[in-house]
Amino acid sequence: MNKIKCECGHVNPEGTVLCESCGKPIEENQHLDGNDKKKLLNMRYDGTARRSQTYNKTIVDKIWSFFSSVKVGVWLIVIALFASAIGSIFPQEQYIPVDAVSRDPAIFYEERYGILGQIYYQLGFHNLYSSWWYMILIALIGISLVICSLDRFVPLFRALRNQKAQRHETFLKRQRLFSQTDNVTNTDMEALKQGLKKQRYHVTVEDGHILAEKGRFSRWGPYVNHIGLIIILLAALLRQTSLFYMDEYVWIREGEKKVIPGTDQAYYIENKDFIIENYDPEDEKFKDAIAKEGGTVPSNYQTNVVIYQAMKPEITGTEPELKKIKEGSIRMNEPIKFDDYVVYQSGYQQNEFSSMTFKIHETNDAEEKSFGKFTVDFASPKSTYELDNGFRVEINNYYPDYYLDDKGEPASETNYPRNPAFVMMVYPPNESEPEISFLGIGKNIDATGENNYKVGITDFEMRDVSGLSVRRDYSLPYFIIGAIIFMIGVIQGMYWQHRRIWIRPQAGGLLLAAHTNKNWHGIKRDIEKAIADTNIKMVVDQQEIDK
Repeated sequence: MNKIKCECGHVNPEGTVLCESCGKPIEENQHLDGNDKKKLLNMRYDGTARRSQTYNKTIVDKIWSFFSSVKVGVWLIVIALFASAIGSIFPQEQYIPVDAVSRDPAIFYEERYGILGQIYYQLGFHNLYSSWWYMILIALIGISLVICSLDRFVPLFRALRNQKAQRHETFLKRQRLFSQTDNVTNTDMEALKQGLKKQRYHVTVEDGHILAEKGRFSRWGPYVNHIGLIIILLAALLRQTSLFYMDEYVWIREGEKKVIPGTDQAYYIENKDFIIENYDPEDEKFKDAIAKEGGTVPSNYQTNVVIYQAMKPEITGTEPELKKIKEGSIRMNEPIKFDDYVVYQSGYQQNEFSSMTFKIHETNDAEEKSFGKFTVDFASPKSTYELDNGFRVEINNYYPDYYLDDKGEPASETNYPRNPAFVMMVYPPNESEPEISFLGIGKNIDATGENNYKVGITDFEMRDVSGLSVRRDYSLPYFIIGAIIFMIGVIQGMYWQHRRIWIRPQAGGLLLAAHTNKNWHGIKRDIEKAIADTNIKMVVDQQEIDK
């Protein structure tokens, strides 16, 4: 890398605009920031070299230069915001309602939203935030933030670390705030220094030259912002892994005990009871709203549960011993928490069949004398039922939620026994050929019209089902930490300013110049207070003069 030597003797890296020692513009590099065409100096990073503007030979240099551009970062953020806006038009796949016609996204979006929903699904926006291209976009934003920060942090750190009180005359005369006083006494100089110290300026004296500085830490505000944003982006990427985030859904019936999904069979949950309470339709406060809904409106629904932890079995292959660790109620917006998991009340299904009892009787028997009964438990239905009197019933087809599809053939809309139907093969005693019957709610069809025996429903039991969401989120603390760091950076950069005042003695007088990264009125007020009891001239805003 070529080095550039200033007339003061300091050797500057290639790409330096203002000498790191005296501040004099380096003529060979003025094309970078255009200081040769302006009366006022470009004080960004105090003229130190940025890597993106110095190296541009290898592929690594070109990639660095590309991502160091603020425009590239802004465009990446705009694209991400635009994609996120499209992704919020329709619900994401994980938020498809449990009562939808189908939770299969290929069916749901087209059925619910028509051709727009089909396009939405085919373009992959139904699962946007975990899609590979969206993750790549987030990663690119993170890369842009890192490179932008490093490309600017290093020269800024180098410039602020080497602050000099002694600056070249040209450097001072080309500052925005400048004044020249011909006759200054030692008393005036001492009063000026004391006035600056009273306003909490850190004063450095070097061979009679003075640098007064305060608020340097505010310059790091944008980089603290970037650190917070990078942590948030990393948390967003980690949230897509099962190690940091889990979101499962489980249907559990009253009286049922099952493994909590996503816990590796370490925890079980038991539904002790489901309770639903409805608003009073005669209550004047809710009467109109309930009428618009066209039915009952629940005011509360909850599941009383017991959480168990599975203890490691002493003998491999045996059932684990369950230890009760928590008992309580889950209501809307009032989840139950245990260890690192949170269980929410997300849905319910009332009056689901739990069992049905059937009897066999002769087809032409008006009194329907029973030849035997059997009960189908929908939690674990059997394929064959042997009756004491020799009858045998085989369930050839079982449709938990029966409906006729587009072809007029029987099918099941869900896997839950909301409208069960069966194709039963009834074998009379000592017979090898079965009689075929189709049986459902309000349906009892003799497939051949020649059956001697008929199967009828005699009794049934129903129960409620709770829909519970189980979540574990280790990424949330990182989002919170990132947001706090980001806000610290915002406050740091917004409410403080980096103010510098240079004083150069010259032939019985002095040159006074000042620079700040913002709030020029504030630094002018500080200078006015410091020189109030002196003969030193007030600084002039040279930018306003040029206008």
